[in-house]
Amino acid sequence: MTPTTSLCHATADDILLRGRSLPHAILGHTSFTEVLYRQLTGRDATAGQAAVLDACLVALMEHGLTPSVVSARLTYGSAPEAIQGAVAAGLLGVGSVFVGASEACAALLERIAAARDPAAEAGAIARASARVPGFGHPLHRSGDPRAARLLAIAREHQLAGAHVAALEALAAAVAAAAGRPIVINATGAVAALLLDAGLPAAILRGIALISRCAGLVAHIREEQVSPAMPALWHGAEAAVPYAGPPVDPEP
Repeated sequence: MTPTTSLCHATADDILLRGRSLPHAILGHTSFTEVLYRQLTGRDATAGQAAVLDACLVALMEHGLTPSVVSARLTYGSAPEAIQGAVAAGLLGVGSVFVGASEACAALLERIAAARDPAAEAGAIARASARVPGFGHPLHRSGDPRAARLLAIAREHQLAGAHVAALEALAAAVAAAAGRPIVINATGAVAALLLDAGLPAAILRGIALISRCAGLVAHIREEQVSPAMPALWHGAEAAVPYAGPPVDPEP
């Protein structure tokens, strides 16, 4: 079977994105978020779906000097001629601990939403793992304010569906298993919202990458005008002292 693409086609006088003219029908008429949704799904986003996706992109863009940001700043300081290298270094740090846990959480939410007994399925998941993706935060221990606002946005747009319900069931199960409340973090809320907005679980880490890419470019711009790389570098040296063998005496 001959491979094909339905994403883009260029002619001498036009560029088509999923059959729609970029210069004539998209530019000036459609937002980046709306185009992203259509490119990913082949469907036009409703106003609510676009609002939810946009909120998730904004929520994941920035969270201070996280490992991915530190990597990007250090790389830019070492190779300022290649911004793309610094961004790439930062994106490599998007994973199961920082930013990228929404994909793993989404897989669990799909299991719960599809189960005959969602509460029982949530309980089994919570008991099977000491750390459930989408829950817990080292700073926001009493509640991740991003998660609370994202869930409110979903409700404002009548898009809090089966996967938000699954997230809430999982939150109750995680708390029961731990014997104390464990906060829903931003990646957990993002997983539930994007699934209920009609995006596939398999692409959710890609959404996080798109969002964090913008944040990394902002950090690189700040590095250009107010470099932090020397402080990060020397701070690491000071925080991790040498503890190897002593210097051999000279013969």
